Amino acid sequence: MKKLLCIIAVLAVSFTVNAQIQTPAPSPSAKVEQTVGLTDVTLEYSRPNMRGRTIFGDLVPYGKVWRTGANARTKITFSDNVTVGGKELKAGSYAIFTIPQKTSWDVVFYSETGGGIPSELDESKIAAKVNAEVYEMPMKIETFTMTFDDLSSGSAVLGMLWENAYVGVEFKVPTDAKVSAAIDKTMKGPSAGDYYSAAVYYADEGKDINQAKTWMEKAISMMETPRFWQLRQQSLIYAKAGDKKAAIETAKKSLAGAKEAGNDDYVKMNMDSLKEWGAM
Repeated sequence: MKKLLCIIAVLAVSFTVNAQIQTPAPSPSAKVEQTVGLTDVTLEYSRPNMRGRTIFGDLVPYGKVWRTGANARTKITFSDNVTVGGKELKAGSYAIFTIPQKTSWDVVFYSETGGGIPSELDESKIAAKVNAEVYEMPMKIETFTMTFDDLSSGSAVLGMLWENAYVGVEFKVPTDAKVSAAIDKTMKGPSAGDYYSAAVYYADEGKDINQAKTWMEKAISMMETPRFWQLRQQSLIYAKAGDKKAAIETAKKSLAGAKEAGNDDYVKMNMDSLKEWGAM
């Protein structure tokens, strides 16, 4: 009896140990976080492999709803309202379904994020639907991959790659509206830093350069000792505004400050600009 109990105990321990062994998932989960402009975007999906199989038109049939990955529904979350295919998506989470065809995919942003693959999509839950072209790649991608491509201050492209296909869907974020609203609010009582940030933003985004010039001059006038990188930005704004004389004078001040600080990068940038503007 004691021997039998001992054998049972050993088997129980062995079973417990084996039950605690973890093995890799065949389609591991991934989480991608990306800031686009001022909007936080989070993507959660699973990544199946080809494993020698033909994917599109076979494992993933043409003309049928695909969960765009494996396991749970692929989910994307936006911290702000965004625009996809000309349609506004409210801030929040969406499942991403796709309907692949040989030359294009329908990409669906679905308001219901939980559950499996619906036999039919509920039109009332389709927040946005975009038809996107399939681009054939010169090499094969073994593992299904989703990316954020072509990042700018106001938009990005959600990319999907597998086998030899790439599909991208652009979405736009409200960066300009948020920054402009912050500028309008802050300008009621701005600091030198506020004027400076507003001026640099306007210059970088190709907005009203004369307004950027005014704000930068105000910022510099409020600083006891403007630093060389601030003067550098002012010289660039003067140049964009067509005031080459002021650009050269300010670049020389920035150059002197950069030399004193031992910053070779700014020394070179200022010298290059001075040469471009005919001052050297």
